[in-house]
Amino acid sequence: MADLEALAELGERIAAARANEVVSTEIANGELTVQATLSGIIGLLDFLRADQACRFSTLIDITAVDNPARPARFDLVYHMLSMYQNQRIRVKVQVREDELVPSLTPVFAGANWYEREIFDMFGIMFTGHPDLRRILTDYGFRGYPLRKDFPTTGYVEVRWNDDDMRVVYEPVNLVQEYRQFDFLSPWEGAKYVLPGDEKAPEAPK
Repeated sequence: MADLEALAELGERIAAARANEVVSTEIANGELTVQATLSGIIGLLDFLRADQACRFSTLIDITAVDNPARPARFDLVYHMLSMYQNQRIRVKVQVREDELVPSLTPVFAGANWYEREIFDMFGIMFTGHPDLRRILTDYGFRGYPLRKDFPTTGYVEVRWNDDDMRVVYEPVNLVQEYRQFDFLSPWEGAKYVLPGDEKAPEAPK
């Protein structure tokens, strides 16, 4: 209970000190979440790092969540740790698909790779980033894999071409069997004979 009270006090302090940048605060599952404005996100995170009552000196992670039905379809989520206060905080900001997010790299150099990953997976653009290139997908990759409107199979497949002696990209060509799934429980077993099983002796009845 004392931890929750301390988080509630921290949330009130942050909201009072940065009223123009904080939309709301909430404690859920024993964690403090701060909803912030996009224009004030860098100022808020810098405050959380430098303020003596906060001292969230460690950037744990930056990630995103896609909600395609919402006008501001992305939730950009920052996780921070204060080793001085033994507290964690989550800061969320809503971002439209066409909005630019200021880079956190001037405050936390470690944000470099996180922002590149988010750009690569979600297509969120960061202004002021020193090297905003893809980091997980291949060169020339089209689309953003973690958007919920991106096909799970992708658009192209990669293979080695012995004739051309190089890697080639081709449109994905799914065989019909790919779409056939067996939803039977593996504990019950399938009612058909799998290839190769016809050679096995029958189990005693």
